[in-house]
Amino acid sequence: MTVHFIGAGPGAPDLITIRGRDLIAKCQVCLYAGSLVPQEVVAFAPQGALVRDTAPLNLDEIIAEIKTAHDAGKDVARVHSGDPSIYGATAEQMRRLDELGIPYDVTPGVPAFAAAAAELKQELTLPEISQTIIATRTSMHASAMPEGEKLAKLAAIGATLAIHLSVRNLKFVQDELIPHYGEDCPVVVAYRVTWPDQEFIHGTLADIREKMRKSKISRTALIMVGRVFAEHNFRDSALYDPQHVHVLRPKKKSLKK
Repeated sequence: MTVHFIGAGPGAPDLITIRGRDLIAKCQVCLYAGSLVPQEVVAFAPQGALVRDTAPLNLDEIIAEIKTAHDAGKDVARVHSGDPSIYGATAEQMRRLDELGIPYDVTPGVPAFAAAAAELKQELTLPEISQTIIATRTSMHASAMPEGEKLAKLAAIGATLAIHLSVRNLKFVQDELIPHYGEDCPVVVAYRVTWPDQEFIHGTLADIREKMRKSKISRTALIMVGRVFAEHNFRDSALYDPQHVHVLRPKKKSLKK
């Protein structure tokens, strides 16, 4: 028996990996985060499987479901949204499984910031504009941020930011970022990326809060900040420069007459 932690991706059912889909299809128990994982994903579960939404359950209750399956020798698909390594609350589940001696593995998924960039047709790392992406969040009702990871400290780097779980904390985001990025810095708020009702709100650090207030979006949104979202005059990457020679593209020999 194995517990398979599976990243379902951002929402569109065809963005789950083939491995993730096939694991769901063979597991007799499927536990999924119903508020973020669409029904079309867990529909891959085999006929007769126990398919249960864990949104109403606490950690103890989730582990109890897994232990019951383990005792019965049934594989479990533990399906999370996005990628399990990012704000997935998977570490504490794995810690409990280690204590119980229950085996598990992890299948990655498409994270929300990558899906948002794809929908926007946007590269998040542009030459000489930004070569760093920071995935972070702000403190609200969740656990506090470590001292060295406060938003203002991260902002000092000037990297492209993907700020999770913070759409209701926009005033704080503005206050922390404007001194480093400027009021005119582009912001894109991505709501339910790749779902049928996905929406993108474009603005700047100066006006995004007002635009979000009018949109009435208050959850399931990712805040993306950076100069890459407005820059079109960046230099070409050196990767494909004719003068860039490497083992797969050696220097061409000149023809002598």
